[in-house]
Amino acid sequence: MTDREPVEARNLDIYGGGELAWGAVRDALTAALPKMETPVFLGTARPDGRPHAAGVGAQWYEGDLYFTSGPGTRKSRDLAANPACTFSVRTAVADVVLEGDARRVTDPAVLEPIAAGYREGGWPAQVDGDALTAPFSAQSAGPPPWQVYRFTFHTVVAVGITEPFGATRWRFA
Repeated sequence: MTDREPVEARNLDIYGGGELAWGAVRDALTAALPKMETPVFLGTARPDGRPHAAGVGAQWYEGDLYFTSGPGTRKSRDLAANPACTFSVRTAVADVVLEGDARRVTDPAVLEPIAAGYREGGWPAQVDGDALTAPFSAQSAGPPPWQVYRFTFHTVVAVGITEPFGATRWRFA
């Protein structure tokens, strides 16, 4: 998959800052991920509807976000029951919330570039069968192996944190 372009943009700015450029926000996401210092939070819904949020290490690859999670974690169990979720990311230009669906990936042709991206970001991940392993991971990931998920977004909202500020919602096909 390649980077997608929005099919609709709506200016949400109430102070006259104007619409943000999707390309600038996408580039900021690409630059921020998978750096360990970038705050990234995955939001899921428990089977009873209560919300759950967890910090994750994510990366941008070919137009989607990818992340890992142990199969026994709350977030993995939530996604097995309901793949709808959100990502919240602080970038250099905007606070970004992405809405979409996450599904597990087992294709070695995808796992290896994801592992390589994590290694470039400072986490020594390796492909092990249909998941990833490493000498360590975040406490919230659970024990290895860690499953890989592809998050495909359909809506993105960004609120600028630098000049020209602004706020925009984009919809994707």
